[in-house]
Amino acid sequence: MTLLHIDASILNEQSVSRQLTAAIVKRLSETASDIEIVRSDLAAEPIGHLSTPEFLAFQGIEPEDAAARQAVSRNAKLLNDFLAADTVVVGAPMYNFSLPSQLKAWLDRIAVAGKTFRYSASGVEGLAGGKRVIVASTRGGQYSEGAPAAFLDHQETYLRGFFGFLGITDVTFVRAEGLGLGDDARKAAIDAAVADVEKLSA
Repeated sequence: MTLLHIDASILNEQSVSRQLTAAIVKRLSETASDIEIVRSDLAAEPIGHLSTPEFLAFQGIEPEDAAARQAVSRNAKLLNDFLAADTVVVGAPMYNFSLPSQLKAWLDRIAVAGKTFRYSASGVEGLAGGKRVIVASTRGGQYSEGAPAAFLDHQETYLRGFFGFLGITDVTFVRAEGLGLGDDARKAAIDAAVADVEKLSA
């Protein structure tokens, strides 16, 4: 099994999403007989916003600029790593009701027409089905269904819709929310998320 481990938090050792992705990868490694792990740290090695030459390269127009060609080559590796993965573990903290821009930049590199989705006469068809995605979702407040602020969740709803667009229906969220509501709430949220991690298997 090939596992792709994506981290996006800018908080380094203070990051709960990084703590959870590490726990998820460790848990899956313990329950799998043979696992290859590929890791991308989007904060330590940022890929930046999608540029015009990079976008055009998705359509088969190769850039002439050397720096752009290097970016296109890097994007091809990011896409190939995603396509080759059986399981994708994504650290997704909520920043201002949505995603870190670092994570959005990675998503922009894997949503490629003809590779992970295609348009047809009957509509859009996802081409990346069969994968499993596990998202370590962290939030300072309470945004789950039924919470007063649930309408502000553009993080988990976006990710579920995005991966669904690519044909991936096996999406699991390991959630720690209320992290900003005091020490007791933070500890309870992390403990609950870690307990959910222990229920996972490869």
